[in-house]
Amino acid sequence: MGAEKKWLFTLFSAVFLSLLLLLFSSISAFSSPRSIPSIVHHGPPYPPAFAYYISGGRGDKDRIFRLLLAVYHPRNQYLLHLAADASNDERLQLAVAVKSVPAIRAFENVDVVGKPDRISYMGSSNIATILHAAAILLKIESGWDWFITLSATDYPLISQDDLSHVFSSVRRDLNFIDHTSDLGWKEGQRIQPIVVDPGLYLARRTQIFHATERRPTPDAFKIFTGSPWFILSRSFLEYCVLGWDNLPRTLLMYFNNIVLSQEGYFHSVICNSNEFKNTTVNSNLRFMMWDDPPKMEPLFFNASNFDVMAESGAAFARKFHKDDTVLDMVDKKLLERGRNQLTPGAWCSGRRNWWMDPCSQWSDVNILKSGSQAKKFEESVKNLLNDWNAQPNQCQ
Repeated sequence: MGAEKKWLFTLFSAVFLSLLLLLFSSISAFSSPRSIPSIVHHGPPYPPAFAYYISGGRGDKDRIFRLLLAVYHPRNQYLLHLAADASNDERLQLAVAVKSVPAIRAFENVDVVGKPDRISYMGSSNIATILHAAAILLKIESGWDWFITLSATDYPLISQDDLSHVFSSVRRDLNFIDHTSDLGWKEGQRIQPIVVDPGLYLARRTQIFHATERRPTPDAFKIFTGSPWFILSRSFLEYCVLGWDNLPRTLLMYFNNIVLSQEGYFHSVICNSNEFKNTTVNSNLRFMMWDDPPKMEPLFFNASNFDVMAESGAAFARKFHKDDTVLDMVDKKLLERGRNQLTPGAWCSGRRNWWMDPCSQWSDVNILKSGSQAKKFEESVKNLLNDWNAQPNQCQ
């Protein structure tokens, strides 16, 4: 009898282990990421690609990582920058989090700045940082078409499939930048005062300081101002960075001593350039809400703003508090993105469930599938392009 029980136990154990191995192999077949990436094709007739520069400071690593997951696509390129006020440990943790995403490991299209720049609020070090980011992205990837700047307080309102789908019908030399030559009160309070940004030459972070002298508004070129957030074409960024004409360098030296120079440098360069002044679409494709009268920064969104934000037809919105409920609403209702997962697109081929990111497996990354938000965004862009066609030179 003892021998019979021993035989049954051995048989039961063998069957149990076989079933366990079969279960594990089934899970592995469905959940393991594809190790060989799909080939990414750039240039017409393929969909456009974007170079994202996402920046933040101390305490922003989790916000930047969440934003990256929301805007990620294998066809794009990404540069993440935690400014010098963040610790090296934060920077390392962000890099580790980035590498934990299977698609990012496979396509190798996300980089974290290891030697951070120092940024002074309202100073020209912001321009230096953006030009630095553009130079890096131009060097490491030749296929992207537009450069997009985002901060840790920004968030997308559409998927990358929606963005690429709509931009497929946009001329790839156009620049979406909010601008005006009507300086108003800014002329006396920002253009004529002379300021110095210590972030350009001091190791510690300090605020800008004002000189006692003022200077007249330039007459050798025309000053334009607008939002510091924009979508710029690759050709224009090459012009700014490589500078075959001296205008970008001349204006860079002038804007070095301007208050909030990031609100005027690129705007003035593009509108004073004969080569690019007819490529400006007067919008940054962002949705923001302001006090009345407006203050220095837009209002923070909350759940009560979701409906108007969803109907705005914008590609991005700002500003958001960290992990605010409204971000969860955007993820669920607009992006259809699961917690700690990438925003799904036509390239994602994995099963959708609570324990696996559908984008941990992929097929052809060069195909798109637009969603419900694409129609609103397409209508916004169509209206802007109609205005541009009616008046190509919007640098007035």
